[in-house]
Amino acid sequence: MFNEIKARLQREAFLTTPLAIVISPVYIIRRGLYKNILQMAPRITGDVLDLGCGRKPYESLFVNAKSYTGVDVEASGHNHKNSKVDYYYDGKTLPFPDNHFDAVVSFEVFEHVFNIDDVFVEIRRVLKPGGQLFITLPFALYEHEMPFDFARYTSCGIKHVFEKNKFEVLEISKTTTYFMAVCQLFIAYLAQGVLPKNAVVSRFFQLVLIFPLNIISILFNAVLPKRYELFCNCVVLGKKPNY
Repeated sequence: MFNEIKARLQREAFLTTPLAIVISPVYIIRRGLYKNILQMAPRITGDVLDLGCGRKPYESLFVNAKSYTGVDVEASGHNHKNSKVDYYYDGKTLPFPDNHFDAVVSFEVFEHVFNIDDVFVEIRRVLKPGGQLFITLPFALYEHEMPFDFARYTSCGIKHVFEKNKFEVLEISKTTTYFMAVCQLFIAYLAQGVLPKNAVVSRFFQLVLIFPLNIISILFNAVLPKRYELFCNCVVLGKKPNY
């Protein structure tokens, strides 16, 4: 039973249901990502490479993928104890031949990439002509996985990176409103800097403080004017030219 509960909590961390409102201090971030990835994922077909795959938390959403391969670096801001990495690489050269994949996906990885143009060159190399590149990356988010947190990109900034590296940008979306981004930052501040570190006590405060704040954020967001100059995450779908 313990393993089943643990597996459910791990799933809720990414593939959120209403239970995540109760148990997660980053519900706003994860819900926004899940909804956007769920909407886009069926458009990704063929042989798919997950760059920086970790646990492959969103693999099940890619229902039209023929194959789903995960690659990651060994040295990162988190251990790979629960990861599902198929191949490791040196951060410079992906261990795959040219024109090998129909799509490359990458979730919450590029803020940890210092040499982003070099990585885009490798992605372009392993993608087939016309192949898709689908990524998410944070904007309003605290530093994390230190010391491997290097950058934040505006929607214009990541569009420039795509186009500079000869990718056509098909769609860009933002996962939250301005108000929800502010709420998430405040909730994360409480969870990381104020709540007790003891696991049992922390769970108690999650129920009596964070859970109500998640609910209040959702309710107020429903009636307040929608603005998007500040947002939690950016979702980008691009395409390698057909040559």
